[in-house]
Amino acid sequence: MAKRKKSIVLCCNLFSVLLLLLAEVIHFPEHAEAAGFPVKFLPGFQGPLPFELETGYIGVGDSDDVQLFYYLVKSESNPKSDPLILWLTGGPGCPITFEPVEYGDFKPAEYNGSFPSLVLNPHTWTKVASFIFLDLPVGTGFSYARTSAARQSDDLQASDHAYQFLHKWFNDHPEFLRNPFYVAGDSYAGIGIPIISQLIANGNEKGLEPFIDLKGYLLGNPSTFRGEFNYRIPYAHGVGLISDELFESLKRNCKGEYFDIHPSNTQCLNDRQTYDQMLDGITNAHILEPKCEFASPRPQKWIGQRRSLDEMLYLGRLRCRFDWEKLSYHWADDDKVREALHVRRGSTGKWKRCAGDALPFQKIVENSIPYHANLSVKGYRSLIYSGDHDTMIPYISTEAWIRSLNYSIIDDWRPWIVDGQVAGYTKTYANQMTFATLKESNYELLFSPLLFL
Repeated sequence: MAKRKKSIVLCCNLFSVLLLLLAEVIHFPEHAEAAGFPVKFLPGFQGPLPFELETGYIGVGDSDDVQLFYYLVKSESNPKSDPLILWLTGGPGCPITFEPVEYGDFKPAEYNGSFPSLVLNPHTWTKVASFIFLDLPVGTGFSYARTSAARQSDDLQASDHAYQFLHKWFNDHPEFLRNPFYVAGDSYAGIGIPIISQLIANGNEKGLEPFIDLKGYLLGNPSTFRGEFNYRIPYAHGVGLISDELFESLKRNCKGEYFDIHPSNTQCLNDRQTYDQMLDGITNAHILEPKCEFASPRPQKWIGQRRSLDEMLYLGRLRCRFDWEKLSYHWADDDKVREALHVRRGSTGKWKRCAGDALPFQKIVENSIPYHANLSVKGYRSLIYSGDHDTMIPYISTEAWIRSLNYSIIDDWRPWIVDGQVAGYTKTYANQMTFATLKESNYELLFSPLLFL
């Protein structure tokens, strides 16, 4: 009991808050009753679920033409008082169907060639908090639009949709209004989460009902500003993926703007091509993991965007981390799974792990740093964490924008410990922002909710 209380206190101390200033007026469409249904059984899991799961849709936008799909997983400790967390994932266009697997109560079982199986995760984040996993923006996962015009979206509109969703969701779930509330996510969600947090903060200040008890926000390897890609090459040099000579040539020929190459600058272009060749066999999300295309004992074969199920077997288990994501197509497209999750028939077609360029979404916010600064002024807490083996949004780029806020350090660089071992390093700033790295991990693999929640 004492350990659990300590975990919850750490959660409240390390979760962060964000602020965003939007000039436009938020319009709340006429309320339409949301459909939330309990889920007692799931294909792939043996027996009834030993935790409370709810799924459903909430309509937002003009005439509720955007229908957002969500999962609610209640805390296994005390859902009446434990933190409530809205979780968004990146992409944009990557659904939350398997976020409950990565962060929640499930983990994939060893694959035996049949229907994918789920087993309980003993380290689930929902031991100490309730989670709303939301498919955002429209067109992601099982969220859908009723009209062709409603399929279009951008950073600000998607954030507004999330804010509308929360107001309607809390109206339908008033029992959670007194729970401390956090907004969280990873990757490209680093753009939207500060915006959503700002909208919540602004709404609370205006006295809009219901009042959302926002305490802070949490971001993992977050996309934050346009220039963060230029930190990939210094990071690759720092971890020994490229030579000193190539790094010096890149600095000399590209002037630090490694990913803004003008076609006439052939020297920079040649250096970039060499850099790409050096990293061609590396898994960018985690440089220590095998790249699935080169997995032994034989190359992995692809069928369009999918790998055949028998090719996912390697010594009786999944060979690569992303193999489970490929199996997700098999699971999420199954009619019994969709029926169990209360997915509306005919609302969405084939399931996509990430919609990518097929999603009609515009990235119009190039810098979310001002939102972090604004939220800090309001006193919200934030936890920003980075896996130290992720080349896509390397930790040094996150450190750089945090440093640009010019806040004094109140707890300098030090290790944080899991089971007596260094799990990463952390630093706390006077603006109630905490930065943490995760040793030998990208943001998805090693982060311990029992320490930070």
